[in-house]
Amino acid sequence: MLGAAPMAAPKKPNLVSVTTINQDGSRYFLHPSDVKGRWVLSRRLVGVLLIAIYVLLPWIPINGNPAVFLDVENRMFHLFGLTLVPQDLWVMFFAVSGLGFALFFGTSLLGRIWCGWACPYTVFLDHVYRRVERWIEGDAPARRALDNAPLSASKVLKRILKHAIYVAIAAAIAHVFLSYFVSLHRLYGFMNDGPLEHATAFGIVAFLTLVLWFCFGYFREQFCIIMCPYGRLQGALTDDDTVNVGYDEKRGEPRGAKGKAEGDCIDCRRCVQVCPTGIDIRNGLQLECIGCTACIDACDDIMEKIGRPKGLVRYDSLNGFSGNKRRFLRPRIYAYCALALLGAGALTLVASKKARPYNATISRSGGAGFYSDASSVRNIYKVRFMNKRNQTATVTIRLGRNTPHGYELSGAEQTFSVGPLEELSRTCVVIAPAGAYTGVADISLDVHADPGDVTISKTVRFLGPNPQSLSQPQP
Repeated sequence: MLGAAPMAAPKKPNLVSVTTINQDGSRYFLHPSDVKGRWVLSRRLVGVLLIAIYVLLPWIPINGNPAVFLDVENRMFHLFGLTLVPQDLWVMFFAVSGLGFALFFGTSLLGRIWCGWACPYTVFLDHVYRRVERWIEGDAPARRALDNAPLSASKVLKRILKHAIYVAIAAAIAHVFLSYFVSLHRLYGFMNDGPLEHATAFGIVAFLTLVLWFCFGYFREQFCIIMCPYGRLQGALTDDDTVNVGYDEKRGEPRGAKGKAEGDCIDCRRCVQVCPTGIDIRNGLQLECIGCTACIDACDDIMEKIGRPKGLVRYDSLNGFSGNKRRFLRPRIYAYCALALLGAGALTLVASKKARPYNATISRSGGAGFYSDASSVRNIYKVRFMNKRNQTATVTIRLGRNTPHGYELSGAEQTFSVGPLEELSRTCVVIAPAGAYTGVADISLDVHADPGDVTISKTVRFLGPNPQSLSQPQP
């Protein structure tokens, strides 16, 4: 599969085997033709926007941190102003499940719109790497001719230039990816210090660069066809009402030259020439189709030239192509939408309550459960405070309003500072005078932090002896 020279003539797709594999198991290299049209232009604009988002997110500060910063070293995960520590990561279950059902919803409604429009692999392959290849080696016929041409200085120069640019782009993508984990400031420092000073980071970037170069420079559509599981899921997620890119067989057949057949399809094979996975859309919906819309624009261009209506290849459902009634809203759509909203709602609720910029836990200190004498009962607690912001926090511990009247915090309010991204423990003693103590009770401790004016209230159990025994000597 990895060897063998490509065939000279374009290969005719079929439903028995994938186009990219020859009968002897060797690789057949595709050279999809370029195409222009409203759908391809729309996809390109979306692709440029997604690439811009990927590059710019580490540059955009929110609450003093990048918009997306997965700080593995300090075990802090900053997501659009929301800071999570490992104890908070369980809330990501709701995010992942919500996104998963949102993907199911989109697939059931609009087929593989994710693959064709938003998948990072497709975005970089179609809108970056293939543009570079066309700029250096020319259109599809020129690239096929170059593949079959004997080795020459011009061929070697073009291939070296193309792959040098491929490696440079792969390295840029890898560096941006690493910046999500170490921040741009530290990444710039790593680059100035040299590779041996930060061997792990350098190894990650080098590895990612090689993998990306291999995938985008050689493996290409094979990843979508062979490795990506999403195409295999669409059979379970779609039905006859799912909108996909398809061919109107009722209108197009029988195909043939203009004026010699009843159908609108003139069998120009333009839809096949522009397909990035090498299928013939006229054979029906296939696993290899990523919904890139190139065949729609290619067919519309031909229909316009021969004076026939556009839309022979278009977005439609199987029921729509068959002339049956279309149903966009149906039980599975409602179910996936409800589950996606449930995940999003649960994430919002949990994040608003649990994923604060500060964390505080209160536990009973080791040793005896309580200490008492004739005048009072004392309980000792340990307060652990975590500052998840990158600025110093001022913390004050005080008794909460649910504490019985007369109870006191030793030393009155306790105030201390916690540095950026630091965790600190403090011991506090709660005293119940003999006149106020009525037995075991629940009390509350408030941990107030600035900046942000955040108060975290915790309820703890205050232990003690029988109130009548306070006047008796304690062992």
